[in-house]
Amino acid sequence: MFFKSSFFTLAVAYLASLTACNPVNTYHISARAPATFAHPGVLLDAAQLNFIRSKVNSGAQPWTQAYQSMLSDPLASLSRTASPTATVECGPTSTPNIGCTSEREDALAAYAMSLAWYITGGIQYAQKAISYMNAWAQTIKAHTNSNAPLQTGWSGASWARAAEIIRYTNAGWATSDISNFEDMLRNVYLPEVIGGSNSNGNWELVMMEAALGISVFLNDASSYDAAMTKFLGRVPAYIYLTTDGTYPKTAPGSGLTTPAEIINYWQGQSTFPENGIAQETCRDFVHTGYGIASISHVAETSRIQGTDLYTGDIGTRLRYGLGFQSKYELAPNTVPSWLCGGSVKTGLGPVTEVGYNALSTRLGYAMTNTEALTIQNRPAGTNDLFVGWETLTHANNTA
Repeated sequence: MFFKSSFFTLAVAYLASLTACNPVNTYHISARAPATFAHPGVLLDAAQLNFIRSKVNSGAQPWTQAYQSMLSDPLASLSRTASPTATVECGPTSTPNIGCTSEREDALAAYAMSLAWYITGGIQYAQKAISYMNAWAQTIKAHTNSNAPLQTGWSGASWARAAEIIRYTNAGWATSDISNFEDMLRNVYLPEVIGGSNSNGNWELVMMEAALGISVFLNDASSYDAAMTKFLGRVPAYIYLTTDGTYPKTAPGSGLTTPAEIINYWQGQSTFPENGIAQETCRDFVHTGYGIASISHVAETSRIQGTDLYTGDIGTRLRYGLGFQSKYELAPNTVPSWLCGGSVKTGLGPVTEVGYNALSTRLGYAMTNTEALTIQNRPAGTNDLFVGWETLTHANNTA
């Protein structure tokens, strides 16, 4: 009798797991390109930029401190210069590192300068941002080696943000230079990221973040739709909800078809009793933070472009993902034995502001742990990859 009962239980669990292994649908979300793109429209729109400028110029906190912190970052130095490379070669853990760090930092520097330009109106900041973008547009031809898709995603995400602000705020960027920059994004960056990745989920998430931002800048509705489709398939395969079933969902085309394969992909995590576990939670919180940041960034850009992902399945997963990771980032000694063998590697990074602002400040959800971590980490700086100064840009920003 025990054998029959156990066999029945296992059979039911296995059948449930097969259901969970099916490729996820996109929940019928019509998150598609608008008839006309909003500009500036990558991570920040004009109303949000005006909010930031008003807060800093009036000396309000935490924005003023966050702005001063950004300006004190070496990336925001007006004496810093671009270091473009024709072929950026990035191997595993950036070995070799031929232009990898320079590209990421120059893109982030351009973003910092674009923010400083809008806040102060100082033409020196606009000119510095333009100098970075022009230098790379005139030089880069390709990304190579194993980390090329990830590197392109990191840098492309920052380039798109900076370029949107500079192009659409009368900053004096010459039409011919804009055209060169468009060619760079279209020919060097977009082809490298638009196809996605079946590596750890943070790869495809930032690749789609870059692809969406680039698509907005290029007014490319077709690429926007392709990137959004991949994004909508990846997020449910990155942050788990108990309604998903015994095992997490898989991204379309992932090739993961058995519970053993899913468990291995989820870093050995075999039980899923709570909402918010992420595919890389048991790897480390650093990489998990990358994924959460990109989910937040795409959702914010989508909201600006007319579709609010925060109010549906994507927003629910983001809310639980932020809360789950924030809880154990704040108190790693409370990790239960069923999670990652009873210990996690913390280091979530400056990644909570955008999602927290959208879900708590805008929508009113109570997010106690995320709130505590967000406030503790202010002013949020940069991760030196693709996340930058989000206390300045998104703290309590309801514009």
